[in-house]
Amino acid sequence: MNRIVGSHDLLLVTLDTLRHDVAEELAAAGRLPNLARHLPGGRWEERHAPGSFTYASHQAIFAGFLPTPASPGPHPRLFAARFAGSETTADGTYVYDTPDLVSGLAAAGYHTVCVGGVGFFNRQGPLGSVLPGLFQEAHWEPEFGVASPTSFEAQVACAERVVRRLPADRRLFLFVNVSALHQPNWFHLPGATREAGDTRASHAAALEYVDRHIGRLFAAASSRRRCFAVVCSDHGTAYGDDGYTGHRIGHPSVWTVPYAHFFLDGEATTP
Repeated sequence: MNRIVGSHDLLLVTLDTLRHDVAEELAAAGRLPNLARHLPGGRWEERHAPGSFTYASHQAIFAGFLPTPASPGPHPRLFAARFAGSETTADGTYVYDTPDLVSGLAAAGYHTVCVGGVGFFNRQGPLGSVLPGLFQEAHWEPEFGVASPTSFEAQVACAERVVRRLPADRRLFLFVNVSALHQPNWFHLPGATREAGDTRASHAAALEYVDRHIGRLFAAASSRRRCFAVVCSDHGTAYGDDGYTGHRIGHPSVWTVPYAHFFLDGEATTP
């Protein structure tokens, strides 16, 4: 990362509540063409979430604790605050001297931008202002939120505007919290009803919706220079698994998440 930070633009996308099993099933079935062509070997990496709900997980992610590989470690991290005795800070780790990655990148000359999604990014109260408050520029509108059937399209349009306005010589760290997977998501599944509610199938349909539009986000993020992208879930969610529903619980459907990082060298915009 020490060769990447400073020379590349950076993109972090959290697919809020996305389960690993659903993400992997859809990729294997060819239902995520725009995402799968960037995944190493066409597959998601199985990892463990750093938290069981959005606020906790993003606090960890912004401190440099991305989801952890689901195998015995230690696992060197991409980013880390300087911390004596850290066993996951290695030669290739980008080390910063601030409390969080966002301010660390800002100190390195990056313009830091948040395009929020779920309520913890809505800036409508003190709690919803903590995470976006880390960034130099933060955006949230009701159209970006969980109740909007076109949330991701609206978020991508915002990201495109951000990129167009930024001077070409300024490095960019763009963060997008994708709300479409989060409940309610029933409206992404054809034939589903509000009364029937959210299901694992509507969760999968929401991911397909995201995939249809993510090419535009990748195109914007890589339109100025080569971009290093991290795409992952912050935590999963249960749909009746072992009797559990939702998240902020210690169930494998919540702790097991998909992860990938890759380079973007410029994208043709997809409709």
